[in-house]
Amino acid sequence: MCEYEFSETAYTKIIFHAAKYPHQAVNGLLLAEKKPKGSIVQITDAIPLFHQCLGVTPMAEIALMQIDAYAESAGLVIAGYYAAPENFYDNQIEKAPAAKIADKIQENFKNACFAIVDNKLVSLEHKRAALQVYSYATDSNRWSKAKYSLVNTAQTLEGVSLLLKRGAMRDVIDFDNHLDNPENDWTNQFLNQSLKDLQKLY
Repeated sequence: MCEYEFSETAYTKIIFHAAKYPHQAVNGLLLAEKKPKGSIVQITDAIPLFHQCLGVTPMAEIALMQIDAYAESAGLVIAGYYAAPENFYDNQIEKAPAAKIADKIQENFKNACFAIVDNKLVSLEHKRAALQVYSYATDSNRWSKAKYSLVNTAQTLEGVSLLLKRGAMRDVIDFDNHLDNPENDWTNQFLNQSLKDLQKLY
């Protein structure tokens, strides 16, 4: 079974997306290097999808096609799906919104992961990673708990806390925002660069 390593950028954007819309469910895609490092799949980036109609198939299909082309141009692959449930306590995979997207990704990338944001752990004092990560077990045909880690765990959690206190989650742009105004950049290049600059300080 695979293990997963989340970059600072990927983890921060997942948490920002959930924190920007605390009253709604959100979802997104995870990008990884095409070739795993041994048995470890390196999740390098997260692309926020929706915070309104998570299950609208035509919009999801359009987003998946565009993100797939973007990943290909960057030498990456769509390697997973993340979701933050609307209800504070619905952090089980069975209650995750639009879970069929994860199944579709797994059909195309066998080592795909499914990450659920644990809402109870998302706070301004971010002391523990707020994710539950699953990989697909072919023997049982279901998603099963998987091991994962964060790059530079202590610094990443400290950085997320600092940025949440500053309200930086308002900067994250998801595909819904892009559909509202095409000038909104769903790749979040500005945010990606800001996070890279912050990482240099640690």
